[in-house]
Amino acid sequence: SLLRFDGQVIVVTGGAGALGEAYCLEFARRGASVVVSDVGAGMAGDGQNSKAADQVVDKIVAAGGKAIADYHNIATEGEKVVDAAVQHFG
Repeated sequence: SLLRFDGQVIVVTGGAGALGEAYCLEFARRGASVVVSDVGAGMAGDGQNSKAADQVVDKIVAAGGKAIADYHNIATEGEKVVDAAVQHFG
């Protein structure tokens, strides 16, 4: 049987990247509430686009899961990422 994460909140940094998205989808499939944390920067660290994180959230919700997107920079605003998780999921 698969390890389950029901009742747990998971924060995935870089959650809109290829590997991060896979983690987000799998944690949600196993029952976790997921915070898709991604600033939307390009590989060179430039720009900012929330669309990628939003798309991952949309996939999770469409499959019946629970997820929110967060766009704070984990390196400098980590407490805001945690605050968003607590605010939305308790």
